[in-house]
Amino acid sequence: MKQTKYILFAVLCTLIFTSELFSQTNEEQISAIRNASNSALKSYDTQEVLSYLTDDVLTTTGNGTLLCGKDELQKYIIDGGKSRMYWIRDTKEIIVNIERGLAWESGVWNGYDPEKSNNSIINGNYSAMWTKESGIWKIKSQLFVTINEK
Repeated sequence: MKQTKYILFAVLCTLIFTSELFSQTNEEQISAIRNASNSALKSYDTQEVLSYLTDDVLTTTGNGTLLCGKDELQKYIIDGGKSRMYWIRDTKEIIVNIERGLAWESGVWNGYDPEKSNNSIINGNYSAMWTKESGIWKIKSQLFVTINEK
């Protein structure tokens, strides 16, 4: 009897969590994923960061380097060495095309090096193209442009 109560409690918790997730608008879903991505970047969790991207993601870095695919982006990150830099994206706009399963996100990014300062040491603008794969939003393409270096 006690075990049945635990199972029912677990099922109820799952239903509440999934209904909350599916009750979010597309914009709220993208925003939540962006926040999770920012947290993963700040904690240097490369695998989690990559989980928010399509396998064939295109990334243009702040200096104009074009990276094709998750594997190339991961190699770029690893080749960066032991840098403690991390980047936080601050979304300013999200526009969704529900029929095509596409979205546009734009905003400002800030780069931090905790060994040098608590303040941003580099920043710029970014845009991202999102696609809804199997019901989950993922980044298909992203462009970063460096504007200021301190």
